[in-house]
Order: sequence, then structure tokens, then C-alpha cells
Amino acid sequence: MGFSAAIGLCGKDDREYSSVPCIRRDSATLPQVSPFPSSLKQYVPRFFAATLSSPVMDPQSVHVPVMPREVLHYLQLSEGLTVMDGTVGAAGHSQQILKKIGDSGRLVGFDRDPMMLAFAREKLPESNVQLFHSSYTLAAELLEQSEIDGVDRVLLDLGLSSDQLSDRKRGFGFDAGGPLDMRFDTSAGQSAADFLSTCSAGNLSTVLKEFADEPFADRIAEQIVSQRRSSPIKTTSDLEESVRRAIPRGAAKSGKNPATRVFQALRIAVNDELEHVQTMMTSVLPKILKPNGIAVILTFHSLEDRIVKFGFKGKQEWQPLTKTPIESTPAEIRINPRSRSAKLRVAQRKSP
Repeated sequence: MGFSAAIGLCGKDDREYSSVPCIRRDSATLPQVSPFPSSLKQYVPRFFAATLSSPVMDPQSVHVPVMPREVLHYLQLSEGLTVMDGTVGAAGHSQQILKKIGDSGRLVGFDRDPMMLAFAREKLPESNVQLFHSSYTLAAELLEQSEIDGVDRVLLDLGLSSDQLSDRKRGFGFDAGGPLDMRFDTSAGQSAADFLSTCSAGNLSTVLKEFADEPFADRIAEQIVSQRRSSPIKTTSDLEESVRRAIPRGAAKSGKNPATRVFQALRIAVNDELEHVQTMMTSVLPKILKPNGIAVILTFHSLEDRIVKFGFKGKQEWQPLTKTPIESTPAEIRINPRSRSAKLRVAQRKSP
């Protein structure tokens, strides 16, 4: 599975607030906003506005893009640019990007999840958009095949979509229930249930420790291995129940579901998420981004963030544009609670 990328990276999220002058919270560039600012309404899907006055919701996509203003600010978009959205998802960011680059620009989107790519295709029917059912790690080859000689901007939003979390068939979250799959691409690789059915207690404990800093990793791993002998763990409810049986009684009283870290660790392992980020930072991004091009990357836990941080920091080819990561404003967190853990880092590729 390649756990080496995570060794030494575990730790609590270090909440650093931006000190970059051009995007300070008291800056005129990004003014203070109200609890539900009108400036953010254009980024909120129709379902959100509907829930304020009506129980009817959009049945298609419920995802709200994170830090839309900050992303557009740092991408420094203009007409005619070629932009790659490496995690296009439901196209929340991409729709706004397309408006900025105009008909003369070009948008290239990647996503491993067929469901999310279907959302993107519906929202991005324009002729200057090209979408790939693929990981961003294969961008160099696919761009070359499409005769695209590099891109001017790259956006990566490494967060899990609300659409994925709410899909009962996917098993990403314990709240949604359903089969324990967790794969971004359900046509490839091993599901979380299959992984748990064969993984040794030692390897499982390593996954839980390195990918989620789980304090009860050994106990949970032993409980899962013991339980599967008589009752295979096939659903999210099975896994949650197994975790609750393994941990001390007092540990589940904090209000946070005790299986949260376990779900995170399994999702990272099943999808090789950290290896993908590492490959992107070391091999793919320097190859596809043109000189003076800008990379904007959103991460949602400390493991990803540190890979990105050290992928830019001290590297001859990169000029970081954010001294510390940008975080969501309190107003955005009130509107979109899942933006709470987001961190945004930006760097520009130097000219040779």
C-alpha cells in the first residue's frame, strides 16, 4: 500500500492564520462578511437557498465549494488561460473559473469518481471544457495525448465531497449507512470491506495510527480481526459497532463519533490518497505547470497539508505565495461547516 509517504507526518492540525498582506482578513481585497454574505450566494448551490425557505432540495448535487473567493483570488485568472482542475467534482470551483477564462480559455478537469464526473459534465457543457475519468496523477500523459502543451493554472481540492458522504452506496460516512466501499472509483481497486476482511491486525493498526493518529488503534484492529471470524464487516454500521466495542466506555462521550478517525484512515488507505498527493507534488505538477504558472491546493487534514507544504517549501522551482496556509473565515464555516478544516496553499512555478 505504500505507507512510507505518511511516516513521520501524523499530528494534529496546526491552525495557522494567514499573514499574507493581499488577503488579510481585514484587507480591502477580502472584506469582512456577514453570517450569510450576499457575496457568497453565487457559490452556494440552489439546494442551499431552497432549504432556507422550502423543504424541497436539489436532488443532483449538494456540495458547497470551499473558499471560492480565496481560490479565485489566488488563481489570478484572465481570459485565454488554460486551467486544470485536478479534482473537478461537482464543478463548484470550475464553473467560476470558466467565467474568468472566457471562451478563449480552456478548462481541463480530472476526477476518479464517475458520479462526480457526471455532475461536472452536466454543469460544464461548454466546448472549451475537457473532462477525464482519471486521477490527476496521470495528467501529464493525458494532456500530452490531448495535445495540450502544459497548463497555466492548477487547482486541487483534496476534500471529500458532500455528495460522496451522503451517498448510501459508497460507505464514506457512518451517518449515511450502507455498504462499506469507500473507493472513489468503484470500478477499480479493493473496497474497504475487502481490505478489512484480509488485513492483519498489525497492518490495520499501522493504517489507523499513521493515517488518523488513532489512539486506540491496536484495540480496534484486534476487535475487527476477532469479529470478522464470525461476522464479516460489510457495512458502515458493522464497522462503527466494532469500533464502539473496542474502545473504553468513557472515550465515546465527547460528542464526536468514535469511528471518525477509523473511517478517515480506511478511506485514505483504500484510495492511496497520500501517494497520489506525493506523486503530484514531486513528479506531475512540475511537469505540467508552465513557468510562472500558479498552483492552488486545498487540503483537509495535516497529512496532506504537510506533503503540500514541503513540496513547495525550499524547492528551487517554486515560489510560495502564502507564507502560512489560508483558512476559511468564521462566516464561511457557519454556512459550510465542512470548510472548518480546510487549508489553502499557493505557489508559483519560477521561470528557468
